[in-house]
Amino acid sequence: MMEIEEVGNYEALPLLSLNHVSLLCRSVLDSMRFYEEILGFVLIKRPSSFKFNGAWLYNYGIGIHLIENPSIDDFDTIVEPRPINPKDNHISFQCRDVGLVTRRLEDMGMKYVTAVVEDEGNRVDQVFFHDPDGYMIELCNCENIPILPLSSCSFKPRLSSFNRAAPTKCGFMENMMMESLSMDILNISF
Repeated sequence: MMEIEEVGNYEALPLLSLNHVSLLCRSVLDSMRFYEEILGFVLIKRPSSFKFNGAWLYNYGIGIHLIENPSIDDFDTIVEPRPINPKDNHISFQCRDVGLVTRRLEDMGMKYVTAVVEDEGNRVDQVFFHDPDGYMIELCNCENIPILPLSSCSFKPRLSSFNRAAPTKCGFMENMMMESLSMDILNISF
């Protein structure tokens, strides 16, 4: 009889939140200007021990860490700008008014692509565009689609040597989501 060894039967790592996104850029100055002027990030102090050119920006509960690498094109086989493709890797930010975003992007002469997602009567408007180094940014009203767990109990069943289901831990994800929702409600009420 062959014994099945389950991989991944560990609890999730004790993560709190997304802290920052680190991006290689050709010019720290150009990228700083983009993230400050277009997206509203604020330049913050970064450790003085770093011996390379870069910048840290912060807003909306997330950091953007820029690392200058003028030879970034040497690593990229595509010399032409990539098309704006909503199915490509991207960073997404919530926004209040997608229509205002598109008008401002037009005023700045920036290329963008819009998309709409509809689910059970809910509508999400999305706008996608590139930063100076070709990283795709999405701005959307994604909060219009509720975040619902696929099950009321997230677990991976483990088989014992007697082929019985082992005890599971339920409710952790639900508790985290309710805590987050409670904090959102508190923030809205003040």
